[in-house]
Amino acid sequence: MNEKIFLTGKKVVVTGGAGFIGSHVCEELVRIGARVCCVDDYSAGHARNVDFLRRHDNFEVVRADVCDRSAMSSVVAGADVIFHNAASKKNVCLIDPQKDLRVNGGGTLNLLELAREHGVRKFVHASTGSVYGEPTVFPTDEEHPLRPVSYYGVSKLAGERYVDVFHRLYKMDTTILRYFHVYGPRQESNQFGGVVSIFLRNILEKKPLTIFGDGHQERSFTWVKDLVRANLAAATRPESAGRVYNAASGIQVTILELAERMVEMMAAPVPIVHGEPLVGDIMHFDVDNRRIRGELGVEFERDFWGTLQRTLDDFVANLRGVITA
Repeated sequence: MNEKIFLTGKKVVVTGGAGFIGSHVCEELVRIGARVCCVDDYSAGHARNVDFLRRHDNFEVVRADVCDRSAMSSVVAGADVIFHNAASKKNVCLIDPQKDLRVNGGGTLNLLELAREHGVRKFVHASTGSVYGEPTVFPTDEEHPLRPVSYYGVSKLAGERYVDVFHRLYKMDTTILRYFHVYGPRQESNQFGGVVSIFLRNILEKKPLTIFGDGHQERSFTWVKDLVRANLAAATRPESAGRVYNAASGIQVTILELAERMVEMMAAPVPIVHGEPLVGDIMHFDVDNRRIRGELGVEFERDFWGTLQRTLDDFVANLRGVITA
């Protein structure tokens, strides 16, 4: 199905829309002519991520918490599609596991109830590969047992279960996308960001790159623009109803290899140091993405190092201003 034909003129809500991934989803939806309502409480998102979209008549920003039923009710009213990307991030869970569950579980339930009340046609839910826990079957497909080993994984699994219940009980058209180690422009570079942006910030600040553990943890890094395509495909293709998809490139890179290559690519004389392993950190990811490729036709960028270079170039231009401000 042509996403532009289906979504042009339709009201779509993007929660976490001022965040890293959500802002890219907003950008593409605005480009194809949807009426985009970007929702964010700015606990993790930033106005600068979407300021460039404000000049468009089909874009608006609402500051609201997905757990606030009253505020979200007026946002959801009249919406055709909800792209639910708001979340309490993985790094937050060890600091405040109650917030983790409140946002990732309760916030999702709140939105689902409002979506049903207002007759929203489609609910696309952003989840995570952390729901698998430490995988025991490789490559890991969507039928792998769900045994999360972190608070974050548990809270995101709670959100998934609510989505599944609403599909089964009320025939709501829902799709779950499990994200894996996303990288790209606008990624948060503080302690709550992804490893690519954290390493880059340290390189620009001439600080050591800290690897927790021995660095042999494997990750399946996924370019953010591929996730945008996955979201739009999930929203517009009938095959996606009630389905769960691994939204991952399938590329395998170790954290140590990433650090060494980034130092080389940036010609940066910074040391790589090792710290204690993180609680709940998963060692191996080998992700099977055949379902999303076969059913929805979503393809993933395979040139990791090439797109990483493009990402680094963008980050250098933007982060220097942030760091020196």
